[in-house]
Amino acid sequence: MIRDHFRVLIVDLAAGKGSIVKIDGRDTDAGGSGLAARLFNEYGDVTRPWNDPAQPLIFAIGPLTGYFPLMSKTVCAFKSPYHDQYSESHAGGRSALSLRFADLDALVVTARAPRLSCLLVGARHIEIKDVHFLRNMPVDKAGKRLRRISSGSGHRSILRIGPAGEAGSAMACINVDTYRHFGRLGGGAVMGAKNLKAIVIQGDGIFGLPGGADYAKLFKTVYRQLTTTDMMDKYHNLGTPVNVAVLNKLQALPCRNLQRTSDANIDGITGERFADDTLLRNMACSGCPVGCIHVGFVREKFMAPNQYLYRQVSYDHEPIFATGSMLGMTNAFDVLGIIDSAEKMGLDVMSAGVALAWATEALEKGVISETHTKVPLQFGRAAGYRQAMVHLGLGVNDFYRRLARGTLKAAAHYGGADFACVLGQEMAGYATGEVFFAAQALGFRHSHLDTGGYSYDQKHADKNVDAAVDFLVHDEQERLILTAMVACLFARKVYTRELLGDCLNVVGYRTLAENLDSVGARIQHRRWRLRMDSGFDPAGVEIPKRFTEITNWKGPLDAKVLQTLVDGYAKKIISMAAPAGKSE
Repeated sequence: MIRDHFRVLIVDLAAGKGSIVKIDGRDTDAGGSGLAARLFNEYGDVTRPWNDPAQPLIFAIGPLTGYFPLMSKTVCAFKSPYHDQYSESHAGGRSALSLRFADLDALVVTARAPRLSCLLVGARHIEIKDVHFLRNMPVDKAGKRLRRISSGSGHRSILRIGPAGEAGSAMACINVDTYRHFGRLGGGAVMGAKNLKAIVIQGDGIFGLPGGADYAKLFKTVYRQLTTTDMMDKYHNLGTPVNVAVLNKLQALPCRNLQRTSDANIDGITGERFADDTLLRNMACSGCPVGCIHVGFVREKFMAPNQYLYRQVSYDHEPIFATGSMLGMTNAFDVLGIIDSAEKMGLDVMSAGVALAWATEALEKGVISETHTKVPLQFGRAAGYRQAMVHLGLGVNDFYRRLARGTLKAAAHYGGADFACVLGQEMAGYATGEVFFAAQALGFRHSHLDTGGYSYDQKHADKNVDAAVDFLVHDEQERLILTAMVACLFARKVYTRELLGDCLNVVGYRTLAENLDSVGARIQHRRWRLRMDSGFDPAGVEIPKRFTEITNWKGPLDAKVLQTLVDGYAKKIISMAAPAGKSE
């Protein structure tokens, strides 16, 4: 049944209790990114540190979750251990649909459990279990144990952390249903600070669909666009790894800690190579007919002679870039092995891979030594990186503990900041040029999906800074409307503004459908206000020197244009965050 309020479960881990609250604002906050910011505004405190037990960990879905295909994401919001500012991370898997079947629009977790715990929630129950026996257990093994101790299947979602989260690493992710992640900005450490090894969401309630022919007709139209047109082919067929060869050809693929933007031996880790040699199967998030999750395999020698253990590992462009081209790796199975090591530790593969690329160059230049890294790190040598991922996840010495706080924090102590490939956080896999570098450095999540800056670089040869800044501001707002729904951003070409309005109308959210512009602007303002109130200074953002040294298909990067873009975008962000009626 459509409701004009949000139904939110607030869990106090210290008290071992939860309560349902009803919060108004569906027509102004929508859900997802909008609801998460609203909830942090009410339950969080921008003045307290990220690991204060009172700080909330928030999971929010949208008004169209469960009603239409690819409305399959969940927004996770928290104060980040990476920079101690308000943050978001997004993930697919089964979490969104599980929350919907549990009759929840959001879950807010507060306080700290007295012992390592697993939180189980459903439509009519809440339980906090002691799981001290899972301490420091790798993500894969913890998942097996959690599946045994939590009943039910189907609409059940298991969120869990690895040793990195328990150690408080700013690179710790939250694993969602094995193959998806709340990856960026350290959500795993927030769970660890709450003494929370796992959250099991059991969608054990009933979820009804709208009656009538209009809804069924519109659903079929959306489904047809997603499955019978070529708009989503890329994601199902080779998946995002198709970008590896494309970007390499454009000289826009970060290689060897961005010392180069292409690699002559890239054929060994292209999307085609992964599909031909390593692909086992495609999978999909709940409520998605596309199947963009590509699962490959790695083979480990067993103790008995000539016997092997096969492990399944998901991959896409970002992990391939971070543990492949960025580390000089040109063998698909070696890349999967490094990804697997990071996954077991519960590390964000992107940040961990880019951090180790910096460490490799720092080792080459004598900035650090093997006393720090404990293993030899050499571009193109997989064994050292597999072991280094374990060291980074466990934080085995001062060097790895510093690196786990962020590459620039390590560089501030040891040196080597000039070649730290950090744009707000460790960079994504695009060296397309000035607009993307400015977009990620200043973007809200420091994500390549905050805006289409990487695409803008490829489509515009001019250096029109004003036009680029206007694009970034407008494109962020358009994507915010989608993340308030919460739609998979891969479907952004399908879910046009007009189609979103139709979907909201047929479900019953007519007022929301009529006011998407004002809703998007409101969410954009609130998120930036929270971010700046918690310490973000757009005017203080600096781009490491390495990004000004690249050459791609357009020629050498224009450092002056990049700085002008950063300055212009920073001013826009400050303006967007200003209190109503006030210009900053």
